[in-house]
Amino acid sequence: IQRNLMRPSSKHSISRILALILCPLWGSLQFLPAAETIAEATPSKPVPNMSTAQPPTGLMVDLLSAPETGLLHNRQPRFSWIVNDTAPNAHQVARRIIVASTLEKCFRGEGDYWDSGEPDPGALWRSDPRSLHVPYEGKPLESHRTYYWKVRTWNAPGNLSPWSLPQAFHTGELKEDRPVDGLPLAVTPVSPSSMVHTGPESCFIDFGKAAFGTIVLDLDSATERTIEIHLGEVLEAANRIHRNPGGSRRYQMIPLSLKPGKHRYQVVIPTDDRNTGELAIRMPEDLFEVYPFRYCEIRGFQGALLPEMVTQLTVHYPFDDEAASFRSSSRVLNDVWELCKYSMKATSFCGYYVDGDRERIPYEADAYINQLGDYCVDRDYAMARRTHEHLILQPTWPTEWILDSVLIAWNDYLYTGDPSSLEFHYNNLKAKSLTDLAREDGLITLENMSESVMESIHFAGKSLEMWPHGLRNIVDWPQSERDNFDDRFLNSVVNAFHYRAVILMAEIARAVGHAEDARAYRERAVRIKDSFHKTFIDPGSGLVLDGEGSHHSSLHANMFALAFDLVPAESKTAVLQHIRSKGMACSVYGSQFLLEALYAASDADTALALLTSTGERSWAHMIYDVGTTITLEAWDDRFKPNQDWNHSWGAAPANIIPRHLMGIQPLKPGFEEILIKPQPGSLEWAECTQPTIRGPVTVRFNNRPGKGLHLQIETPANTITRVMMPASDSGSATVIVDGQAVSGILEDGFVRIDGLGSGPHSLVTFH
Repeated sequence: IQRNLMRPSSKHSISRILALILCPLWGSLQFLPAAETIAEATPSKPVPNMSTAQPPTGLMVDLLSAPETGLLHNRQPRFSWIVNDTAPNAHQVARRIIVASTLEKCFRGEGDYWDSGEPDPGALWRSDPRSLHVPYEGKPLESHRTYYWKVRTWNAPGNLSPWSLPQAFHTGELKEDRPVDGLPLAVTPVSPSSMVHTGPESCFIDFGKAAFGTIVLDLDSATERTIEIHLGEVLEAANRIHRNPGGSRRYQMIPLSLKPGKHRYQVVIPTDDRNTGELAIRMPEDLFEVYPFRYCEIRGFQGALLPEMVTQLTVHYPFDDEAASFRSSSRVLNDVWELCKYSMKATSFCGYYVDGDRERIPYEADAYINQLGDYCVDRDYAMARRTHEHLILQPTWPTEWILDSVLIAWNDYLYTGDPSSLEFHYNNLKAKSLTDLAREDGLITLENMSESVMESIHFAGKSLEMWPHGLRNIVDWPQSERDNFDDRFLNSVVNAFHYRAVILMAEIARAVGHAEDARAYRERAVRIKDSFHKTFIDPGSGLVLDGEGSHHSSLHANMFALAFDLVPAESKTAVLQHIRSKGMACSVYGSQFLLEALYAASDADTALALLTSTGERSWAHMIYDVGTTITLEAWDDRFKPNQDWNHSWGAAPANIIPRHLMGIQPLKPGFEEILIKPQPGSLEWAECTQPTIRGPVTVRFNNRPGKGLHLQIETPANTITRVMMPASDSGSATVIVDGQAVSGILEDGFVRIDGLGSGPHSLVTFH
């Protein structure tokens, strides 16, 4: 049964379905202690009620959800799982982990490598809530071996779970340093969505969505001959691929030699010098070169060509299509969500976050947006961490993107609850905050750049060869999307990023036990904020200026300052009005921070209008007018003539919709405490499921503008939730929680309800 479960090809097989049904039952029947044994172990407690506790699921080893498919290199791996208990307010109080050398021993409960043991009867009900990153404490693991582990939990208010299904993990060459492993890439066959015969020897095929991959053909040829395989992303006309789409939009023709008789052919994609350079992420040696395409034309084949003879063989990081969902009363918003969610999957083709097919190089800004989107659509964290730690040592050229490494590091900790990356790279993160570029007033400028600073941020070697001019301010990209930003040596956008990095360094220092550093960073942040106000806030208009000595206030200067909490209270109204007047006067990259700024200011209506816009600068334009199925690098070809059609940094709604519109965010690292703060604006209804490392969170609302909001939430065991409901115009702090009137706390236009335990809850406000 377990071997069937571990076969990727059997994901939907009958044997897998039977295994999913039988394994928990088998574990319950064979390996649970008898009721009297439990009673003897805990004489002061009643016999646990077994009806609500389910086997732990979502097992992970070192953040890998399917470690049986790859290799681990960590001598002391860490184990995580989802606690499953339908009892209200359920939380884990104890656990038992078994690691065995064979599947049979694991099933029998023989932990010959590690058995953490039954909880001490006298301490069973003392809280041991750790269900994340529990370190291995058994006898030394060996390289090139397979192990099996399982876990069970004791949950308050008195439930003992059955054992989880065992999970296998394989070790490679175990290392003394801190390896960051990832899962092997998945190869998925996709059938044509349509096929049209356009001539006696020509056929046009649409696979429905663009993907990175190649073509597999099952052909029967009467003679030896050469046919043409045309692959592309862009249509020139109905049933014809654009042969010269321009820029970095993809098209190529590949000749394929056929042999007489029936044969299977896998088209070999030629390598591209630009995206296989020294800084590019290469495809794994055990796979094949890939190409982004949606359409295929086959020309020169004589004989019947049927859909089942043509397959698009796609490559992507393992992805659970069912992990996240969203739908609402807005068709446009639903389509935008699907576009951005799919973009997360499609652009993961090399196991790192890269900038699309043109260069295949990781960039920090791409990684920041990709990371947040990935967290919101799938329960995977290893690819984000692997990309982040790659970029720490292989940084790119924009000043702001060096600072992004600190933001990415903090997101890693917030969403995983694992501080190990912060601890390992603490000194690197200190350098990446760029405090060494600061003037006496705390603001930073590239005028203070030195060779020692460049070395401290690892901008040397390959990075310096690729970008010999060193660091430069970017503001936005492409340059035409900067709203006429007046760049000065002292730049307000760069210093907004610096302030945010210093704020987060204070939190990082506190999290890893550097209390003195944390105090120093907090003090520095106060100085930076004061200097920012004195230097960049126009005393007449209250707007944020682009730079020291500038008289121009761009969208970017104001939106970054608002997003990072740098706008004085007395200026917020003017800044918000200025931002509204600009619309989407930024790139797809900048849209991430524009939307974050609007939601930070509780301007949900303006944010929703931008998310659902059908104008040229919109995601709807990408879908309905351009016809892409992966987000673009820019809003349209005219804004960036060399843009590509497979750029995940254009997918900001993948994280903005669940994090801000639906309001699901970690309040404490690892979602130990959850924040649910919906900002529906004028949206009538919506429902969203977001995966978290502790299990899925579901939020639904029915919104009656001017009348009230009905919110339904469901949160996993081992969590506590704070809900922030939009306050009524009357200023009432009363919320109906699960049928009872509760007095909340009014806070910045919201009513705060603290301490909701796990499980389903209903909250209603009346305006």
